Amino acid sequence: MTFSVRAFLLLLVVVSSPTRAAGEQFVLFDTTFTFTHEDAINSKPSQSHVYLKGEQLNAERPKNWVSPIDYRNGAVHLRLEVLDKPAGGQPTSWSVCYIPFKGQGHGYGCIGTGAYREKGVIEKDISMTSFWQNNDIVWTEGIKEMHLVLKDDRNTHAHKLPDPGKFFPTKVRMTLIQVSKGAVYDPGKLPPAR
Repeated sequence: MTFSVRAFLLLLVVVSSPTRAAGEQFVLFDTTFTFTHEDAINSKPSQSHVYLKGEQLNAERPKNWVSPIDYRNGAVHLRLEVLDKPAGGQPTSWSVCYIPFKGQGHGYGCIGTGAYREKGVIEKDISMTSFWQNNDIVWTEGIKEMHLVLKDDRNTHAHKLPDPGKFFPTKVRMTLIQVSKGAVYDPGKLPPAR
């Protein structure tokens, strides 16, 4: 009988513990694409943009990012794998913008990859309450689409730069994994390469 009571109490502690092993996480998107100068010039409505909409985003992403699971006050794990890039080490970056169903102020907010010069993998965890214009999104209404914007290290859109051969073509795999408040990114959530 004592063993059963102990087992029950241990189970109760594990179930009611506020810290979960992996926490709540979901992949918002995982995309691999080649981006050319022609793509940048011809992207509409804005140049140098890659638009992720519809089936390109996780169909099971929450409508409400605050409740019942709080992703708004959690973090995003950004993983950028630069698969191909022109030689020469030109500093390059991506702005990754959340476009909500309902905005306020400017109506959207963006995280950034930071500048990189060569092929390779960049990973970073970013607080959902610290990035540019994060308060301009009504998080209880959900995210409609994502915009990826190719830039240099001075925040200039790549199509405006005088030497496009330093930026194009490029091939990347970008993945965003949303992590709930209080949880820690679990690398096991990264989808396998396709």
